Amino acid sequence: MINVNDFKTGLTVEVDGDIFTVLDFQHVKPGKGAAFVRSKLKNLRNGNTVERTFRAGETIGRAQIENRGVSYLYASADEHTFMDNETYDQFNLSSDQLKWELNFLQENMNVNIISYNGEILGINLPNSVELKVIDTEPGIKGNTATGATKNAKVETGLNVQVPLFINQDDVLLIDTRDGKYISRA
Repeated sequence: MINVNDFKTGLTVEVDGDIFTVLDFQHVKPGKGAAFVRSKLKNLRNGNTVERTFRAGETIGRAQIENRGVSYLYASADEHTFMDNETYDQFNLSSDQLKWELNFLQENMNVNIISYNGEILGINLPNSVELKVIDTEPGIKGNTATGATKNAKVETGLNVQVPLFINQDDVLLIDTRDGKYISRA
């Protein structure tokens, strides 16, 4: 059990039979009434984000999440095949379980699998990945004031806003948490 006053970003908890990770939290002490903790939680089973308020001092269950290193092998139809790096066991995850992650997954990429009591909940990507630009308009010199951007499509199909100097076939560093351009690789 964990006290809601001890919430930290990234903590995994069990609330009403579901597994959540804490995305954001705020301790609130109103002038009148009892203190409480306002939190934003992401359901690890279905990916939904909910806002939840807890009374200060309330205790909830802490979920022990297991992370294992796996390699992404290939996709066939709606299934994506992964291999455990230690046991070499292969397993599949559906596209529904990997909605956001499919924007960054490439064959032979190493990721971490998240599981709870043997149930696979999803994968953890690295904080950034290198992706090649497959389509973008050429930047035209002189049509900017400051910080102008254009749209670029990378090899996984993700559309990213990039600076005007980025060209086709450039390799970019993309943040997997929000899908934004970081720099050229």
